[in-house]
Amino acid sequence: MNRRQFLKNTLGSLLAFVGISGGTYYYSRNIEPSLLKITEETISSPKIHPSFNNFKIIQFSDTHVGFHYSLNQLEELAIKINSLKPDLILFTGDLVDEPDHYNWDPGLGSILKSMSATHGKYWIYGNHDHGGYGTEIVQEVMQQSDFHLLQNSSVSIEMENNKITLAGIDDVMLGTPDLEKALQNNDPESFTMLMAHEPDYADRASQYPIDVQFSGHSHGGQIRLPFIGDLYTPAFAEKYVQGKYNLNEQKLVLYVNSGIGTTRLPYRFLCKPEIHLYTLQSYLS
Repeated sequence: MNRRQFLKNTLGSLLAFVGISGGTYYYSRNIEPSLLKITEETISSPKIHPSFNNFKIIQFSDTHVGFHYSLNQLEELAIKINSLKPDLILFTGDLVDEPDHYNWDPGLGSILKSMSATHGKYWIYGNHDHGGYGTEIVQEVMQQSDFHLLQNSSVSIEMENNKITLAGIDDVMLGTPDLEKALQNNDPESFTMLMAHEPDYADRASQYPIDVQFSGHSHGGQIRLPFIGDLYTPAFAEKYVQGKYNLNEQKLVLYVNSGIGTTRLPYRFLCKPEIHLYTLQSYLS
Protein backbone atom coordinates (compact mmCIF):
# COMPACT_ATOMS: atom_id res chain seq x y z
CA MET A 1 0.00 0.00 0.00
CA ASN A 2 1.50 3.35 -1.01
CA ARG A 3 1.41 6.46 1.18
CA ARG A 4 -1.49 8.06 -0.70
CA GLN A 5 -3.61 4.92 -0.42
CA PHE A 6 -2.72 4.56 3.27
CA LEU A 7 -3.76 8.13 4.03
CA LYS A 8 -6.97 7.71 2.05
CA ASN A 9 -7.89 4.53 3.91
CA THR A 10 -6.96 5.93 7.32
CA LEU A 11 -8.84 9.19 6.83
CA GLY A 12 -11.77 7.38 5.30
CA SER A 13 -12.01 4.97 8.21
CA LEU A 14 -11.85 7.84 10.69
CA LEU A 15 -14.57 9.80 8.91
CA ALA A 16 -16.67 6.69 8.56
CA PHE A 17 -16.41 6.06 12.29
CA VAL A 18 -17.28 9.66 13.16
CA GLY A 19 -20.15 9.69 10.67
CA ILE A 20 -21.66 6.42 11.82
CA SER A 21 -21.28 7.30 15.49
CA GLY A 22 -22.83 10.68 14.74
CA GLY A 23 -26.08 9.27 13.41
CA THR A 24 -25.57 8.19 9.79
CA TYR A 25 -25.57 4.54 10.85
CA TYR A 26 -29.35 4.33 10.72
CA TYR A 27 -29.48 6.03 7.32
CA SER A 28 -26.76 3.88 5.73
CA ARG A 29 -28.17 0.68 7.24
CA ASN A 30 -31.93 1.16 6.87
CA ILE A 31 -32.69 3.92 4.38
CA GLU A 32 -30.22 4.31 1.54
CA PRO A 33 -30.09 0.59 0.63
CA SER A 34 -33.77 0.86 -0.37
CA LEU A 35 -33.45 4.09 -2.39
CA LEU A 36 -33.34 2.82 -5.97
CA LYS A 37 -31.66 5.09 -8.51
CA ILE A 38 -32.41 4.85 -12.24
CA THR A 39 -29.47 6.07 -14.30
CA GLU A 40 -30.38 6.90 -17.89
CA GLU A 41 -27.77 6.88 -20.63
CA THR A 42 -28.00 7.34 -24.40
CA ILE A 43 -25.66 5.12 -26.42
CA SER A 44 -25.01 6.53 -29.89
CA SER A 45 -22.99 5.10 -32.75
CA PRO A 46 -22.92 5.17 -36.55
CA LYS A 47 -22.78 1.37 -36.30
CA ILE A 48 -26.30 1.33 -34.86
CA HIS A 49 -28.92 1.09 -37.60
CA PRO A 50 -31.83 3.57 -37.32
CA SER A 51 -34.18 0.63 -36.81
CA PHE A 52 -32.68 0.40 -33.30
CA ASN A 53 -33.44 4.03 -32.45
CA ASN A 54 -35.02 4.24 -28.98
CA PHE A 55 -34.26 0.56 -28.31
CA LYS A 56 -34.23 0.32 -24.50
CA ILE A 57 -31.84 -1.84 -22.48
CA ILE A 58 -32.10 -2.39 -18.72
CA GLN A 59 -29.04 -3.50 -16.78
CA PHE A 60 -29.24 -4.64 -13.18
CA SER A 61 -26.52 -6.34 -11.19
CA ASP A 62 -25.36 -7.75 -7.86
CA THR A 63 -28.70 -8.36 -6.20
CA HIS A 64 -27.08 -10.56 -3.51
CA VAL A 65 -30.47 -11.91 -2.51
CA GLY A 66 -30.40 -13.37 0.99
CA PHE A 67 -27.92 -10.91 2.45
CA HIS A 68 -30.14 -8.08 3.63
CA TYR A 69 -32.03 -8.14 0.32
CA SER A 70 -35.38 -9.92 0.38
CA LEU A 71 -37.62 -11.50 -2.23
CA ASN A 72 -40.15 -8.73 -1.55
CA GLN A 73 -37.54 -6.18 -2.54
CA LEU A 74 -36.66 -8.18 -5.63
CA GLU A 75 -40.32 -8.29 -6.60
CA GLU A 76 -40.53 -4.51 -6.29
CA LEU A 77 -37.46 -4.28 -8.51
CA ALA A 78 -39.11 -6.52 -11.13
CA ILE A 79 -42.21 -4.32 -11.13
CA LYS A 80 -40.06 -1.22 -11.62
CA ILE A 81 -38.08 -2.83 -14.46
CA ASN A 82 -41.26 -3.93 -16.23
CA SER A 83 -42.73 -0.44 -15.89
CA LEU A 84 -39.84 0.88 -18.00
CA LYS A 85 -40.88 -1.45 -20.87
CA PRO A 86 -37.39 -2.60 -21.86
CA ASP A 87 -36.55 -4.23 -25.16
CA LEU A 88 -33.67 -6.10 -23.56
CA ILE A 89 -32.82 -7.00 -19.95
CA LEU A 90 -29.23 -7.72 -18.86
CA PHE A 91 -28.16 -9.14 -15.51
CA THR A 92 -24.44 -8.82 -14.91
CA GLY A 93 -23.95 -11.32 -12.11
CA ASP A 94 -24.11 -12.16 -8.38
CA LEU A 95 -27.67 -13.33 -7.93
CA VAL A 96 -27.56 -14.45 -4.30
CA ASP A 97 -24.93 -13.78 -1.69
CA GLU A 98 -24.02 -17.35 -0.72
CA PRO A 99 -25.55 -19.82 -3.17
CA ASP A 100 -24.27 -22.84 -1.24
CA HIS A 101 -26.04 -21.72 1.95
CA TYR A 102 -29.05 -19.92 0.48
CA ASN A 103 -32.51 -21.43 1.04
CA TRP A 104 -33.60 -21.58 -2.59
CA ASP A 105 -37.18 -20.35 -2.39
CA PRO A 106 -39.08 -21.11 -5.65
CA GLY A 107 -40.41 -17.57 -5.45
CA LEU A 108 -37.01 -16.31 -6.58
CA GLY A 109 -37.39 -17.96 -9.97
CA SER A 110 -40.97 -16.76 -10.30
CA ILE A 111 -39.95 -13.16 -9.74
CA LEU A 112 -37.12 -13.38 -12.25
CA LYS A 113 -39.45 -15.04 -14.74
CA SER A 114 -41.92 -12.16 -14.37
CA MET A 115 -39.36 -9.72 -15.78
CA SER A 116 -40.30 -9.06 -19.38
CA ALA A 117 -38.42 -7.74 -22.41
CA THR A 118 -39.44 -7.91 -26.06
CA HIS A 119 -36.02 -9.09 -27.26
CA GLY A 120 -35.08 -11.36 -24.39
CA LYS A 121 -33.22 -11.55 -21.09
CA TYR A 122 -29.51 -12.40 -20.76
CA TRP A 123 -27.11 -12.93 -17.89
CA ILE A 124 -23.51 -13.74 -17.02
CA TYR A 125 -21.82 -15.32 -14.02
CA GLY A 126 -20.46 -13.16 -11.22
CA ASN A 127 -17.90 -14.34 -8.70
CA HIS A 128 -20.60 -15.10 -6.11
CA ASP A 129 -22.39 -17.33 -8.62
CA HIS A 130 -19.37 -19.41 -9.45
CA GLY A 131 -16.71 -21.75 -8.18
CA GLY A 132 -17.71 -23.75 -5.09
CA TYR A 133 -20.60 -21.42 -4.39
CA GLY A 134 -23.23 -23.14 -6.52
CA THR A 135 -22.61 -22.68 -10.23
CA GLU A 136 -25.12 -25.30 -11.37
CA ILE A 137 -28.05 -24.26 -9.22
CA VAL A 138 -27.70 -20.59 -10.19
CA GLN A 139 -27.65 -21.61 -13.83
CA GLU A 140 -30.75 -23.79 -13.35
CA VAL A 141 -32.72 -21.01 -11.65
CA MET A 142 -31.81 -18.48 -14.31
CA GLN A 143 -32.59 -20.89 -17.13
CA GLN A 144 -36.02 -21.66 -15.66
CA SER A 145 -36.60 -17.91 -15.43
CA ASP A 146 -36.02 -17.47 -19.19
CA PHE A 147 -32.67 -15.75 -18.76
CA HIS A 148 -30.15 -16.90 -21.36
CA LEU A 149 -26.56 -17.43 -20.23
CA LEU A 150 -23.75 -15.85 -22.22
CA GLN A 151 -20.63 -17.70 -21.09
CA ASN A 152 -17.89 -16.90 -23.60
CA SER A 153 -20.56 -16.65 -26.29
CA SER A 154 -22.60 -14.10 -28.20
CA VAL A 155 -26.00 -13.62 -29.82
CA SER A 156 -27.40 -11.35 -32.49
CA ILE A 157 -30.26 -9.03 -31.60
CA GLU A 158 -32.38 -8.25 -34.65
CA MET A 159 -34.65 -5.38 -35.64
CA GLU A 160 -36.11 -5.25 -39.16
CA ASN A 161 -33.35 -7.55 -40.51
CA ASN A 162 -30.63 -5.40 -38.92
CA LYS A 163 -28.41 -6.70 -36.15
CA ILE A 164 -26.38 -5.72 -33.14
CA THR A 165 -24.22 -8.16 -31.16
CA LEU A 166 -24.41 -8.99 -27.48
CA ALA A 167 -21.51 -11.00 -26.03
CA GLY A 168 -20.72 -12.23 -22.55
CA ILE A 169 -17.68 -13.73 -20.84
CA ASP A 170 -17.30 -16.09 -17.91
CA ASP A 171 -16.44 -14.58 -14.53
CA VAL A 172 -12.89 -13.25 -14.37
CA MET A 173 -12.16 -14.18 -10.75
CA LEU A 174 -13.53 -17.73 -10.54
CA GLY A 175 -14.39 -18.68 -14.10
CA THR A 176 -12.51 -19.07 -17.36
CA PRO A 177 -13.12 -15.97 -19.46
CA ASP A 178 -12.39 -16.38 -23.16
CA LEU A 179 -13.04 -13.22 -25.13
CA GLU A 180 -11.75 -14.66 -28.38
CA LYS A 181 -14.28 -17.47 -28.16
CA ALA A 182 -17.07 -15.06 -27.27
CA LEU A 183 -16.36 -13.01 -30.39
CA GLN A 184 -15.39 -15.80 -32.78
CA ASN A 185 -18.52 -15.43 -34.93
CA ASN A 186 -18.78 -11.68 -34.60
CA ASP A 187 -18.64 -9.26 -37.50
CA PRO A 188 -16.16 -6.51 -36.50
CA GLU A 189 -18.39 -3.97 -38.24
CA SER A 190 -21.37 -4.93 -36.08
CA PHE A 191 -22.19 -2.77 -33.07
CA THR A 192 -21.00 -4.99 -30.24
CA MET A 193 -21.88 -4.93 -26.54
CA LEU A 194 -20.02 -7.00 -23.94
CA MET A 195 -21.26 -8.18 -20.54
CA ALA A 196 -18.34 -8.69 -18.14
CA HIS A 197 -18.94 -8.86 -14.39
CA GLU A 198 -15.63 -7.28 -13.39
CA PRO A 199 -15.18 -3.74 -14.78
CA ASP A 200 -11.38 -3.69 -14.86
CA TYR A 201 -11.56 -6.29 -17.63
CA ALA A 202 -12.30 -3.32 -19.89
CA ASP A 203 -8.58 -2.72 -20.32
CA ARG A 204 -8.43 -6.01 -22.19
CA ALA A 205 -11.78 -5.61 -23.94
CA SER A 206 -10.71 -2.22 -25.31
CA GLN A 207 -8.22 -4.00 -27.58
CA TYR A 208 -11.04 -5.82 -29.39
CA PRO A 209 -13.83 -4.62 -31.71
CA ILE A 210 -16.19 -3.95 -28.79
CA ASP A 211 -18.16 -0.73 -28.53
CA VAL A 212 -19.70 -0.96 -25.06
CA GLN A 213 -18.98 -2.97 -21.91
CA PHE A 214 -21.56 -3.44 -19.15
CA SER A 215 -20.19 -4.40 -15.72
CA GLY A 216 -21.09 -4.55 -12.04
CA HIS A 217 -19.11 -6.16 -9.19
CA SER A 218 -17.87 -2.93 -7.58
CA HIS A 219 -21.12 -1.95 -5.84
CA GLY A 220 -19.91 1.56 -6.61
CA GLY A 221 -17.76 1.23 -3.52
CA GLN A 222 -20.96 0.83 -1.45
CA ILE A 223 -19.72 3.40 1.06
CA ARG A 224 -18.46 6.66 -0.40
CA LEU A 225 -17.31 9.77 1.44
CA PRO A 226 -17.11 13.39 0.23
CA PHE A 227 -13.71 14.34 -1.21
CA ILE A 228 -12.50 10.75 -0.79
CA GLY A 229 -14.87 8.59 -2.80
CA ASP A 230 -15.03 4.85 -2.30
CA LEU A 231 -13.30 3.32 0.72
CA TYR A 232 -12.99 -0.19 -0.68
CA THR A 233 -13.71 -2.08 -3.88
CA PRO A 234 -13.04 -5.76 -4.63
CA ALA A 235 -10.33 -7.09 -6.91
CA PHE A 236 -10.86 -6.30 -10.60
CA ALA A 237 -12.97 -3.28 -9.65
CA GLU A 238 -10.21 -1.08 -8.33
CA LYS A 239 -9.61 1.05 -11.41
CA TYR A 240 -13.15 1.49 -12.72
CA VAL A 241 -15.59 1.81 -9.84
CA GLN A 242 -18.74 3.67 -10.80
CA GLY A 243 -20.32 5.36 -13.80
CA LYS A 244 -19.10 5.89 -17.35
CA TYR A 245 -15.55 5.61 -18.70
CA ASN A 246 -14.09 6.11 -22.18
CA LEU A 247 -11.19 3.83 -23.11
CA ASN A 248 -8.78 3.55 -26.03
CA GLU A 249 -9.57 6.98 -27.46
CA GLN A 250 -13.29 6.45 -26.88
CA LYS A 251 -13.39 3.28 -28.98
CA LEU A 252 -14.86 1.49 -25.95
CA VAL A 253 -17.35 2.93 -23.48
CA LEU A 254 -17.55 1.20 -20.10
CA TYR A 255 -20.57 1.47 -17.82
CA VAL A 256 -20.14 0.30 -14.22
CA ASN A 257 -23.40 -0.34 -12.41
CA SER A 258 -23.44 0.18 -8.63
CA GLY A 259 -25.58 -2.88 -8.06
CA ILE A 260 -28.74 -3.54 -6.09
CA GLY A 261 -27.83 -5.42 -2.93
CA THR A 262 -24.96 -5.21 -0.47
CA THR A 263 -22.09 -7.53 0.35
CA ARG A 264 -19.73 -7.94 3.30
CA LEU A 265 -21.44 -5.11 5.21
CA PRO A 266 -25.16 -4.22 4.93
CA TYR A 267 -24.54 -0.52 4.39
CA ARG A 268 -24.74 1.99 1.58
CA PHE A 269 -23.70 5.60 1.99
CA LEU A 270 -23.74 8.16 -0.85
CA CYS A 271 -24.03 5.17 -3.19
CA LYS A 272 -27.65 4.26 -3.87
CA PRO A 273 -28.72 0.95 -5.42
CA GLU A 274 -28.85 1.43 -9.19
CA ILE A 275 -30.32 0.14 -12.39
CA HIS A 276 -29.25 1.47 -15.77
CA LEU A 277 -31.62 2.36 -18.58
CA TYR A 278 -29.76 2.66 -21.88
CA THR A 279 -31.38 4.02 -25.03
CA LEU A 280 -29.76 3.26 -28.37
CA GLN A 281 -29.52 5.91 -31.06
CA SER A 282 -27.99 5.93 -34.52
CA TYR A 283 -26.02 8.81 -35.90
CA LEU A 284 -23.97 9.49 -39.00
CA SER A 285 -20.23 9.88 -38.48
